[in-house]
Amino acid sequence: MQQNRPRLFPLRRLLFPYSGEEPLTRAQGTRVIITWAIFFPVVLMVGTLPFVLFAKNASLQGTVLLLLLIFLAGAALFSGLAWLVVFTINRSARIFQAQRARWSTTSVSNNNPSGGRHGS
Repeated sequence: MQQNRPRLFPLRRLLFPYSGEEPLTRAQGTRVIITWAIFFPVVLMVGTLPFVLFAKNASLQGTVLLLLLIFLAGAALFSGLAWLVVFTINRSARIFQAQRARWSTTSVSNNNPSGGRHGS
């Protein structure tokens, strides 16, 4: 049987294609961290590139060094943020699963033939 998966926007599908109801596996979490560590620094570099290229006194070595610094700093920052997002999503998914398990056990125990808590 085919699962009904919600339709995600392309950017969401790239950056975080998971629902949040299930904890992410180690491979899925690693994929999110690597994607964030590459995607956002590249966007920062592309956004900085016009300013660096049109600078009057910019040497090639200085330009390359600046872009490398932007990429490495962005990769460190956004991989840390992605790790925090994965950690938070996994924690909330585990709490949600535990609460769902508690709800299912209490609903089973409330289905007794004597009428339950509302009387009969």
